[in-house]
Amino acid sequence: MTADTGPQWYSAADITARISPGRARRLIQQVLQSGFDPASDPERINSPAGAGHLLLMPSVLGDWAGIKVASVAPDNPARGLPRIQATYLLMDAQTLTTQAILQGSVLTTLRTPAMSAVAADTLAAPEAGHLVVFGTGPQALAHIQAFADIRALSRISVVGRNPAKVDAAVVEARSLGLPADPGTATEAAEADIIVCATSAAEPLFDGPLVKDGACVVAMGSHEADRRELDSALMGRSLVVVEDIGAALREAGDVVMSIDDGALDRDALVPIRDVITGAVTRADDRPNVFKGVGMSWQDLAVARGVVEPEL
Repeated sequence: MTADTGPQWYSAADITARISPGRARRLIQQVLQSGFDPASDPERINSPAGAGHLLLMPSVLGDWAGIKVASVAPDNPARGLPRIQATYLLMDAQTLTTQAILQGSVLTTLRTPAMSAVAADTLAAPEAGHLVVFGTGPQALAHIQAFADIRALSRISVVGRNPAKVDAAVVEARSLGLPADPGTATEAAEADIIVCATSAAEPLFDGPLVKDGACVVAMGSHEADRRELDSALMGRSLVVVEDIGAALREAGDVVMSIDDGALDRDALVPIRDVITGAVTRADDRPNVFKGVGMSWQDLAVARGVVEPEL
């Protein structure tokens, strides 16, 4: 950036040209391995605005600072507009001068499955081959691609409420050379890895179905009154979260399971402990990762857009 030109704009196409799913995963992993503690990240700020609300997500990592401004307008889909839109401001930490402005929604699409894949790479069995994905939207497809990058998947089952959307997701996954087919919720019993990427407010499948040693990733919401996983599963699993404080504020799967008495808050494991090897995956029970999305993850990917050497 110069005084004459102002901040550099990076479109969705610019960002995806620079950040592959594999690189996004490595950028997230590098931050965790560097000693960064997600508990130090500022809380997400939720402010009512017009017909919806704004989410403000600031963070600082090394030489960079940034903030994502996301808008959530529930009625937008009926208008042919996205429910969630976002813009990212990337600044140097020394002067807090804006160096770049990035299309924010694509950062979310990249960093969320990257975080999930970092967790699953430690929590899923090395030989895991059957992936069951609940959801048919961009995050579901991004998770399929990210997980195919960490495991040799032999079977991918896509589960959704709308058969046409399921078929479209299957076609897109197959176009990437991946072995995808329509699936059903009962396939949770056979899965080595389960991904929940939906807007559901109620559990998607029966927790007792999940086999010991399986890995379950839930990332569909960051609201304390919505959940994709039931208390039966949460209570019998090793439960890993990005940060315990964030999970207790925003992860309905965690909050409601604690309120039910099924899950002990002291049993929650921060992802940092898994990455450092202080806690290892369980073979005698399921392994659950519940993510809500944190500000540092956006910054980890955003700085990678402008620093190709990272």
